[in-house]
Amino acid sequence: MRIICIDDEPLILNMTVELCEKLPQKPDVKGFTKASEALSWLEKHAADIALLDINMPDMTGLQLAAKIREIDSNTAIIFLTGHSEYALDAFKLHASGYLMKPLNKSRLAEEIEHAQKLRADHTERKPSEGSRITVRTFGEFDLFVDGQPVSFPRSKSKELLAYLIDRQGGGISRATAAAVLWEDSQYDRSMQKQLDVIIRVLRSTLESVGAQDVFEMNSGTMRILPEKIDCDLYRFLSGDADAVNSYRGEYMNAYSWANMTEAFLDRTRNRMK
Repeated sequence: MRIICIDDEPLILNMTVELCEKLPQKPDVKGFTKASEALSWLEKHAADIALLDINMPDMTGLQLAAKIREIDSNTAIIFLTGHSEYALDAFKLHASGYLMKPLNKSRLAEEIEHAQKLRADHTERKPSEGSRITVRTFGEFDLFVDGQPVSFPRSKSKELLAYLIDRQGGGISRATAAAVLWEDSQYDRSMQKQLDVIIRVLRSTLESVGAQDVFEMNSGTMRILPEKIDCDLYRFLSGDADAVNSYRGEYMNAYSWANMTEAFLDRTRNRMK
């Protein structure tokens, strides 16, 4: 396993590199104080995991993550920061993890293990062609079962499913789901009750059409199972020519959080031309 660490503060960078080198996986670890140097290195080498500081002078960690995704979409991203307000933006970039400074060795080990698992799942997953459950993300977002469109009693339940599809099998917490669905609202008891209703409606809607197996929730973390659906996004990411040709520069138009993935799809398609 190879890990790269990017932080503009040399002392913190050295501490991060040392903690990574002590991980049980015994990874090969590279450290960079400049984002440009890390990107140049990545053009010639592969990295399994990138640990990125968010606050850097020349290029933010969020901007750097987007560029790393352009080079290798399989590199898992873990953000390191002292500012929790960046969490939602981090998850919009499909980050595997988000750690607060100062780093804790056990938490770092947990996030690295989690990132490894997500990366393995992404690499091994095959698009489920011919599935009775079909998802369309190019343009508007829609779910079809046996060729028939599925209607959702609540728009937020449909949006939650759309975000889980966008996460490509990555799990999200209830708090993250709430932050995505109600961006400017406080995650208080009232919102928790609203989210309970949204999740319940999502589950009941999927059950009503026999598609309940695509949704999984354990210990408050929810995800969809990509291997159980046929999705234009997943076929695009696997290099399917028909899916690439069917993309017209529009992705889940109804949702602002989808803009980051849309930009990634645009860059990927342009490189394929």
